[in-house]
Amino acid sequence: MNGSVAYLVTAAGCLIAVAGIVVAVVALRRTRNKQPRHPGPTDPFRDRDADALRGDPRRLRPGDIVEIRRVPYTLRGSVELREGSWTWWEHFLDDASGGQLWLSVEEDPDLELVLWRTDPDAALTPGAPTVDFDGRRFTKEESGHARFTGTGTTGLDPTGAMRYFDYRSPDGARLSFEAFGDAAWEVSRGDVLHRSDVMIYPQADPGKVG
Repeated sequence: MNGSVAYLVTAAGCLIAVAGIVVAVVALRRTRNKQPRHPGPTDPFRDRDADALRGDPRRLRPGDIVEIRRVPYTLRGSVELREGSWTWWEHFLDDASGGQLWLSVEEDPDLELVLWRTDPDAALTPGAPTVDFDGRRFTKEESGHARFTGTGTTGLDPTGAMRYFDYRSPDGARLSFEAFGDAAWEVSRGDVLHRSDVMIYPQADPGKVG
């Protein structure tokens, strides 16, 4: 009889110990789940003062006014391009006289702004290591394929694929070839802008994404 009681007491003690371990494990898991997640990496050198004073080029929307070297343009539409994990933007600008240009915005890793002017008369094809154009020799930098999504007025389909070749001259001038969908190659000259060259006056509804 005493042996049976001792056995029961021992078994009960084991069950209590196991229950205590289970409670401790559950509590530990809950504690870990409640720990705050660390925010994603940010650029420690980003000029947030310039963004506050001159507007953030990363947040442009159709309808915004973009002043470049004291010339105002209306942003008519935007194209977001993705190649793998890489994303950049091209914004379609219109001035009061009907001129049309594109402003590209990308971080590589620093913010880079380039004003592009399309040259429909340029009889050039991409692919060669170097291209001679307008008195300059341009060297190929990169090429690839990307998917795009458009908003506003761009003259392009809402979504699709594009191909590109990018060239650069020794003095920093840019030359780009782009083909959206099944369209022919479009040649554009690029002028790299300083951050202080661009002033943004938001006009669009903040609730709309551009």
